[in-house]
Amino acid sequence: MKLLVCISRTPETTAKISFKDNDTQFNTDGVQYILNPYDEWYALVRAIELKEQLGGTVTVINVGSSANDIIIRKALSIGADDAVRVDAEEVGSALFVAKQIAAHAKDAGYDMIFTGKETIDYNGSEVGAIVAELLDLPYVSYASHLEMESDTAVITREIEGGVEVAAVSGPCVISAAKGLAEQRIPNMKGIMMSKRKPLNVVPAVEANAHVEAVSYKLPAAKSGVKLVDPENMDELVRLLHEEAKAI
Repeated sequence: MKLLVCISRTPETTAKISFKDNDTQFNTDGVQYILNPYDEWYALVRAIELKEQLGGTVTVINVGSSANDIIIRKALSIGADDAVRVDAEEVGSALFVAKQIAAHAKDAGYDMIFTGKETIDYNGSEVGAIVAELLDLPYVSYASHLEMESDTAVITREIEGGVEVAAVSGPCVISAAKGLAEQRIPNMKGIMMSKRKPLNVVPAVEANAHVEAVSYKLPAAKSGVKLVDPENMDELVRLLHEEAKAI
């Protein structure tokens, strides 16, 4: 199988978030970046598992600047065979990113394209669907289990009130959710081998972003909790009814 995994760079989960330039730009000072967990733990690892089971190759693709090379090398150390970085400045537009991925994948003959279900910074869940539309491929979102039966991918995903099982034949795009695979930690051999694996940098194709973030705002600070004596159930019921509106 020839598999493509789309990966992103996101702020570390404990990073302090702030904005600058009159709240029009994300403040990157002191922020540590990581490989987006949904891309790494689920999409990438499941693709590597399929390669190990069925043979083939796993390519990772990232849209961004050379600052992203460190997270690309991590993906290679986990088990991807090679990588493509579309050389572009950081762009918050899912459409722009999807157009770059689709331009690379159009004639590359991939059997399956994986994305994480979302990035943990923008939480848009858009790129996978747009890539599928641009390439005219079937798309299954939020996959939590995937098995191959001959040339058919049998995919399970959670839906409201239950689960859905979909069968997809031929090339397709899949977004990976929790449960699709288990996280792998790069070992020393993988880290050393990643330095010799090809990372191909290609120019971005011309594509309008169409979306521009004009301002950012932090959510309201969380209020403190109220502690209720376990012997005072009447007060607890009153608070749940009058303030929390839970009953």
